Amino acid sequence: MILRLRTTRRLASTIALGLLLGLTAQCIHAAQSPPKHPLTGRQIADVYTDAAWLDRPTREQEEQPDRALELIGIKPEMIVADVGAGSGFMTMRLARLVSPGGMVYANDLQPSMLQLLEQRASTQHVANIKFVQGTDKDVRLPAAAIDLALLVDVYHEFWYPQEMLRSIRRALKPNGQLVLLEYRKEDPKLPIHPNHKMSVSEVRTELEAEGLVLDRLLDGLPMQHILIFRNPSR
Repeated sequence: MILRLRTTRRLASTIALGLLLGLTAQCIHAAQSPPKHPLTGRQIADVYTDAAWLDRPTREQEEQPDRALELIGIKPEMIVADVGAGSGFMTMRLARLVSPGGMVYANDLQPSMLQLLEQRASTQHVANIKFVQGTDKDVRLPAAAIDLALLVDVYHEFWYPQEMLRSIRRALKPNGQLVLLEYRKEDPKLPIHPNHKMSVSEVRTELEAEGLVLDRLLDGLPMQHILIFRNPSR
């Protein structure tokens, strides 16, 4: 019991230090203050740019990525977009799961992240990834081409969330899925800065405003909601 408590405290300290201190030092909109969301009033967070933090050794324990993808239901032959792919923490897993016959679009705002991910894919001889640099208003993915768009700890950082949602929805096939993983704001004990957590109510208000329909809410992870939305046929 004592060992478990100490492990939990170390984990909490690691997360808190990174999100409370590191984020203020490295942000992509350094000269501007983040806006508030016009529909929910939540404070939008800045974009995190530290690949070492994204690939921290404790992240496996904190987020259980393989369990998350199992719950979501990633299958061979799917066309998946990893929106806000960063250094590829999820992208490389997705590429393996959609094989054979599937494809992953690794999308990110930062060219340095995409370069890092491309090098990683090349080193590991993973060929079913396409790299797409988006903007802060458009993911620049092909229209009606995506079975599932995955956003892991990234949606809360969109400075233009409604515009981004519209661009993602344009990229989804009819009845395609948009999946968000977000740290649970409903849990006050979760050692994450409030700007980097979201409630189910906030997510639903913002995504349903763009015509997306909540299909499933899964809470099988230690710290995150899994919210699966569907893009209804127009």
